[in-house]
Amino acid sequence: MQVTNVSNAREVGPASGRIQRSNSLVEDVYEAIFAQLMSLKIAPGSRITVDSLVKELEVSHTPIREALGRLEGEGLVLKTHLIGYRAAPQITRRRFDELYELRLLLEPHGAAKAAALMDETKLAVLRESAGGMARREGKDERLRYSNFARQDAIFHDRIMEFANNDLVRETLAFQHTHFHIFRLMFHSRVTEEALDEHEAILAAFAASDPAAAEQAMRRHIEHSRDRLLPAFD
Repeated sequence: MQVTNVSNAREVGPASGRIQRSNSLVEDVYEAIFAQLMSLKIAPGSRITVDSLVKELEVSHTPIREALGRLEGEGLVLKTHLIGYRAAPQITRRRFDELYELRLLLEPHGAAKAAALMDETKLAVLRESAGGMARREGKDERLRYSNFARQDAIFHDRIMEFANNDLVRETLAFQHTHFHIFRLMFHSRVTEEALDEHEAILAAFAASDPAAAEQAMRRHIEHSRDRLLPAFD
């Protein structure tokens, strides 16, 4: 049965199941496919069949195509003329190394600048973002993992925003780094250890300590790299 009436309140169903009622059908479809990509239920490089998603999520073709178009813009889906959609392949080891080299060049310095400019309003925004990553509502591990990846991207983007360098922020955002690295490994360690590292960054911000913020961010990025390196073994 297709879902065509989106005027009623709805909720997102499990990442691997049908879409239940929600306010924004396209957003719900996007979130469901995003969760499958992040948790590797849709394998990197595999073909994504619109008709299969229509049957699985019980929606029409239009929201599926709109959601896939958004995912294409984020680098998670590729579209080939006359062939269709497929999940983006995993990043290569070389690309992985380049992304972390870029992050280590830009983000620790950005964190130091953000700490120097920190105030209670900005700190509250960052704490709220970090708190969203710590919440574990629901039983769907795929959905929780994909939500963590998104919140992690937002957390780091906010820090760069508060560093007041739009070019650096845009450069990092354009890489969609967090989406690609989280697809390397669907494992609780990727999320659980990051929470403690985020707390160290927040503590430095609360103290308005640029040196501590720079060190905490550098340590966080280095540990993130080390956690994900086994994906290339």
